[in-house]
Amino acid sequence: MSQRTPYEEAIALLARREYTRSELEERLLRHEHPPEEVSALLDRLAEDNLQSDARFVEHFVRSRIARLQGPRKISAELSGRGIERDMIAQALEESDADWTSLAAEALQRRFDGPGDDMKARAKRQRFLASRGFDGQQCSSAMRLAWLS
Repeated sequence: MSQRTPYEEAIALLARREYTRSELEERLLRHEHPPEEVSALLDRLAEDNLQSDARFVEHFVRSRIARLQGPRKISAELSGRGIERDMIAQALEESDADWTSLAAEALQRRFDGPGDDMKARAKRQRFLASRGFDGQQCSSAMRLAWLS
């Protein structure tokens, strides 16, 4: 079996899902393709719109919002994938997500009510924090979740 070229390898990866430039570079280098060849290839893929960090970020943010994850967690995951802070901030802003409503929905799905004591309420706050919501969003969601 012959080894695939960096282009063939990249196209095979991109056929499955979107990748950030950083992720794609890491995978291609792991297969021992020459770094200068990989860099040139990544530039070409971006020029041909076959790889786009902006497209990746847009899809990623939408999918994480659908999973009821907060902006802090989404931001951290994108940073870990090599996306620049400015692009992350712009994508989160453009998402027009109502973070408080998302947090309230996450609470409703996970818990039956607001909790009877401070320990139960703290558990709900920790749950929301682990999903990437900030303190203000958590507090507002605790008030909003079981209104009806």
